[in-house]
Amino acid sequence: MKFLGIDYGTKRVGLAVSDSNNTLAFPRSVLSNTKNLIDEIKTIYEKEDIAGIVIGESFNFKGEPNPLMKDIEIFIEKIKKEIDTPIYLEPEFLTSHQAQQIQGKNKMLDASAAAIILQSFLDKKRASK
Repeated sequence: MKFLGIDYGTKRVGLAVSDSNNTLAFPRSVLSNTKNLIDEIKTIYEKEDIAGIVIGESFNFKGEPNPLMKDIEIFIEKIKKEIDTPIYLEPEFLTSHQAQQIQGKNKMLDASAAAIILQSFLDKKRASK
């Protein structure tokens, strides 16, 4: 079973998937944030044999939830209505900037940010064993 990482944005949503050993996270795709978003995520969830979803938790420089966090909370509630799976929040801070530093700006940037979020979760999970 794998994990699905999500970097939520109001226009685009980056997705990443772990390997089956939950060791590495790989950028998967970038979806437009439209009314079909949850259905598209559900299709990927089922196709990839996902055991849980990891969503980036958005904070400002003071460590407080930023305005995007309210949208993320609404997004999480929508996922919970459609997909019966554990949902984990992983603090994300400047992951898009990190991804851009690594690969430059391109169409997979949000998916790479999702991979950074997911990798952080996987590393913490492995370290806690």
